[in-house]
Amino acid sequence: MARTVGMGIQNFAKLIENRYFYVDKTDFIREWWESGDDVTLLTRPRRFGKTLNMNMLERFFSIEYAGRGEVFEELSIWEKEAYRRLQGTYPVIMLSFASVKETTFENARKKLCHIITELYNRYDHLLDRKLLNEKEMKFYQNVSADMEDYTATESLKVMSGFLERYYGKRVIILLDEYDTPMQEAYVYGYWEQLAAFTRSLFNATFKTNPYLERAVMTGITRVSRESMFSDLNNLDVVTVTSEKYAECFGFGEAEVWEALKEYGLYHTRQKVKDWYDGFTFGTFRDIYNPWSILNYIRTGKLSAYWANTSSNSLANKLIREGSSEIKISMEQLLKGGTIYREIDEQVVFDQLETDENAVWSLFLASGYLKTKSYVMNEETGEDLYELALTNKEVQIMFRKMIKKWFSGTGAVYNGFIKALLRNDVKSMNAYMNRVALEDMM
Repeated sequence: MARTVGMGIQNFAKLIENRYFYVDKTDFIREWWESGDDVTLLTRPRRFGKTLNMNMLERFFSIEYAGRGEVFEELSIWEKEAYRRLQGTYPVIMLSFASVKETTFENARKKLCHIITELYNRYDHLLDRKLLNEKEMKFYQNVSADMEDYTATESLKVMSGFLERYYGKRVIILLDEYDTPMQEAYVYGYWEQLAAFTRSLFNATFKTNPYLERAVMTGITRVSRESMFSDLNNLDVVTVTSEKYAECFGFGEAEVWEALKEYGLYHTRQKVKDWYDGFTFGTFRDIYNPWSILNYIRTGKLSAYWANTSSNSLANKLIREGSSEIKISMEQLLKGGTIYREIDEQVVFDQLETDENAVWSLFLASGYLKTKSYVMNEETGEDLYELALTNKEVQIMFRKMIKKWFSGTGAVYNGFIKALLRNDVKSMNAYMNRVALEDMM
């Protein structure tokens, strides 16, 4: 009997205990632990299991779950005795910035401070054992949604010290969706303010923290070192072009085929491949996004599930407000073609409006594009990647996005499509300008 497909479940124990559909990714625990890296920044597109894997790490390492390793018993990580002994042996700080999607810096800062305040509330048992002196008690009580900058930026480091003193071991820090506030800050125009605040927070938490054992940060993009990580020289960055952890996020093709067999859908595998295949991590190809596969095996219906899981507001902004060259390149991609571009995986948000390559780099990190090949320009020494739209699902997303620009302006949309088919760039830009003017009125 096929297992139940639980959608949107990011609680690892809930998936295992209810025997819902799950593809074993617990080898990520072993691979990460054996890497020995102090701080790991791991980027993957949205809905690729980042949050679930972070919850899995917390459940495995946190001392709060000591002696409760039964959820791992039938999984690969439990095969080695050394890891059975490691389970539940560290204090763990787990945070997520996924909900920080504010339109102003003031609200974003307050939301971040509220998340930290909730963490302090979670560990308020530290106040009961006379562990803290008078000054430390005062600091603890000053942590709030309205705390001063110096309190906020030092708060995670200070909490690490409290936990290290209480448990006698340095802490593991897990920060999920670290870059969600950054993307919103760019869209709504408060990037520099938030970057300065977050840079101080990250420096204290991950660089000058003597109570830190190890840390993992996840996100969609690798924000540039200059913008965010200028003081962090202990950072191991793992992006979509890296070899590390390539099989730990997303579903490989063999895993997808097994899932289709379980649900009686194996005969549809070629259609599934056309729609959802195309993601590449390092040299590991034929990766499928889990969200679309889970939706498909649950419903048996092909649809743009992953592409519709967010507003895609940043992609929309960059294409719509981008140069004519960006629009021409997008037209080429929508026709099934490829483009060659220099990729810099350190996304510099304040260059997105002036550097076309920064846009394509962001789209690659976000999963909208895939790499088909790689060459080095011998004359310039530039690394050039051949890029294409990831799959049919992404192509449909962009087509719908462009059509939506012209909603309520049917004649303009029809004219734009005719110009596109004629490859009449001048007319295409004229129609786009008309839409932009109407939006401003």
